[in-house]
Amino acid sequence: MIRLALLRHGHTDWNRAGRIQGRSDIPLDDTARAELAVQALPAPWDQASLWSSPLKRAAETAKLVADRTPQTSPALIEMNWGDWEGQHGKDLRADPTSGFRDIEEWGWDYRPPGGETPQEVWERIVPWLAQLTEDTVAVCHIGIMRMILARAYGWNFDSPAPFQIKRNRLFVVERHADGRLTPVAEPVRLSKRDM
Repeated sequence: MIRLALLRHGHTDWNRAGRIQGRSDIPLDDTARAELAVQALPAPWDQASLWSSPLKRAAETAKLVADRTPQTSPALIEMNWGDWEGQHGKDLRADPTSGFRDIEEWGWDYRPPGGETPQEVWERIVPWLAQLTEDTVAVCHIGIMRMILARAYGWNFDSPAPFQIKRNRLFVVERHADGRLTPVAEPVRLSKRDM
């Protein structure tokens, strides 16, 4: 069994403005950099293999909390939100012609216009998960975390999620030899760095 700890990247200007980032390579904002600079991966996660999405906001988060450069994989890039990328979620929600719906109503096969379905995102994550050989931290995006946690919890994007993704916490799943994922119930908070 291998344990995988998932960490969401720090805030960006787009996060704070409520804009959908998707694959846009938006960097961390200065406030996020300052907050992450005083946090660290707790033991034993500080010794685990370190991966991240190649997008700046994730790779920089990984380097700040781990004090080392992560390996990157395109499998961990945020889901493609297609035509909605860069737009404000509240504006899309208010426009009855946008087709927008909350992810809790998607199922595995809903596709944002020009984007990816949850199932397609999952299919690109699976080979990356299968190649892990040791306990690993992956710094990534809420979309990637949702896909992995959905499989671990048996959630099908058809009701409120049985988990709430917050920043500065490791969400841990166990990957069994048969590829099955099971969740570890309580997220692990990042540690405060000794300054």
